[in-house]
Amino acid sequence: MTLHVHLDPVGGISGDMFAAAMLDARPDLKARVFEDLAAVLPQHVGRPRLDAGLSGGIAAMRFGLDADAGGHAHAHPGPAGPANGARDAGHHARAAHDGRRARFADLLRRIEQAPLHAGTAAHASAILRRLAEVESRIHGVPVDEVHFHEIGDWDSLLDVVAAGSLIAALADAHWSVSALPRGEGLVRTQHGLLPVPAPATVALLQGFRWRDDGIGGERVTPTGAAILAQVIDRPAPPAHGGVLTASGTGAGTREIPGLPNVLRALCFTVDAPGEHLSDEVAVVEFELDDMSGEEVGVAVEHLRALDAVIDISLGARQGKKGRPLHDLRLLVRPDGLDAVIERCFAESATLGLRWRRESRALLPRTADEVSVGGHRLRRKQAQRPGGEVTHKVESDDVAAVPGLAARRRLRRSGEND
Repeated sequence: MTLHVHLDPVGGISGDMFAAAMLDARPDLKARVFEDLAAVLPQHVGRPRLDAGLSGGIAAMRFGLDADAGGHAHAHPGPAGPANGARDAGHHARAAHDGRRARFADLLRRIEQAPLHAGTAAHASAILRRLAEVESRIHGVPVDEVHFHEIGDWDSLLDVVAAGSLIAALADAHWSVSALPRGEGLVRTQHGLLPVPAPATVALLQGFRWRDDGIGGERVTPTGAAILAQVIDRPAPPAHGGVLTASGTGAGTREIPGLPNVLRALCFTVDAPGEHLSDEVAVVEFELDDMSGEEVGVAVEHLRALDAVIDISLGARQGKKGRPLHDLRLLVRPDGLDAVIERCFAESATLGLRWRRESRALLPRTADEVSVGGHRLRRKQAQRPGGEVTHKVESDDVAAVPGLAARRRLRRSGEND
């Protein structure tokens, strides 16, 4: 059995909400996380805390620094609307308590030099680098010169390291997230008023699904976005099936009228790796009855070359009055659906098409190369249920060999090597 963690951003997601929800679901990881935090934070800033409370009438945990222990943890709502979790490593403007802005390179060095548990530094550094890289692109400065206006408060560094520790501890988990609340309005930052979601959040979460629940303010912070980008390579729906084994709820500091400002984490045990993975695709279909076979062939090749197109199948059907039809069916990555639809209209004579989202099951796959009789053959490897591994040689790598029998022998040799 393996672990699947599904995140449900009821109120939104920020760094402290992620840490609180996961520590609520997995209290067995608290000692590890707090040891990592103690190793990276200066002693004078205080101790991390995990407190029980309420948000919108829902019991939830809150995560932060203990202000009574020498730290400076507090909320900074700002006149243009508060950040969801009150702390963020991205845009939101407030001066560091030591009067300095924190440089990415200095923070990275602090993380890398601390005696952390295995994997924590790698994930915490990666989350921080994601934030630095989008800030670099947005504001036109070198990555190593990016300054975070928040991490001088130390509580945002707390969020990044806690998230890195949790992700490393659950290294074999698969992650998914429900549609994210978009929010609306403006947020006050070091660079002035910026629209919600903040530019860094938008840059980090390309391809993720969003929803509008009519509630304004900043709902997804840049740190929350960087954590999602770190754990979810391709946005997908939750895994099908599985047994719910734990749940946790983390609250942000903002109060939202009529809605608990919480992030919920649901932990499932699902089939062991090698059975199947879950994914989501868009299916685009249309028919053609007024293009020649040659024209259809050219259109198919142009569409197949699009990055978002996973595969295309072409079939023959009979339409009204006995007219022959070409039936096209495309599997498309959801984040590229709009661009593919536009190209379908441009490359074909169709006047309309249909599309839908579908879930699919995939066997885990990898790729390698082998050398057979002087030929370099690329192969796809699939792990079948029960542990069997099968191979399939790329057709292009045997296409130049003369004779069907010879091509088949070379393919078999490559697949059985």
